[in-house]
Amino acid sequence: MADRERGWPVAGPIDGVIFDIHSTLVDQGEATAWLDAALAIAPRPGGAADRAAQAGFLDRIWEGARISDPLSARDLSFADHSRVFHELIAAGPLIDRGLADALYEVMLDTWHAYDDAVPALSALRQQGIRTCLLSNAGVPIRAVLDREGISLWVDAVVLSYEVGAVKPDHRIFEAALDRIGLPAERVLMVGDNAHDDGGGASLGLRTLILPRTAGRTHGLAAVPALVSGVNAALR
Repeated sequence: MADRERGWPVAGPIDGVIFDIHSTLVDQGEATAWLDAALAIAPRPGGAADRAAQAGFLDRIWEGARISDPLSARDLSFADHSRVFHELIAAGPLIDRGLADALYEVMLDTWHAYDDAVPALSALRQQGIRTCLLSNAGVPIRAVLDREGISLWVDAVVLSYEVGAVKPDHRIFEAALDRIGLPAERVLMVGDNAHDDGGGASLGLRTLILPRTAGRTHGLAAVPALVSGVNAALR
């Protein structure tokens, strides 16, 4: 039986791309840089060993949220995100409340776009591809997008705290599709986490996972190349 007869969508050209933000277009930076920025406004005594222990703790801080906040409530409001962060900090003995407040204040300062983020978005625009950013975010991440020059190159931004749903819930993917006015079968989803970013596959979104990488580039040149190749083959 042909796919159209089964009622399944037929994969066609790619007219839109939805990107995850954190660890896909934007790198959160090193924990040591985050700690140094916080200590600049809230100095604390301690030597190199103390700093190394604190940085090591911060480097894995959000792993605890998988247990304490498995449904990602932190990404539905700024208040919940702050609450979960401070609960995670308080669970360890290395960082006092004053330093925790400073860390939260400067958290986004070390987040920077990968060097290949804007070039990839620019290349997609030149191909006439519509783009949307989609993120589980309980922080004011739009400020990062503006600062890093990303906002200028995308057509829409969908954030969990604004729509009341978090990935992998299909509703947040549907919101992104609505923003760019395209059906799922004509859109590519690009992210770094198979569980969260793969949530749109049930809607028919083709999905590309770029695992997290160290360094200033993230292999994003593969996205416009893939889109161009698919479209050349199907059109």
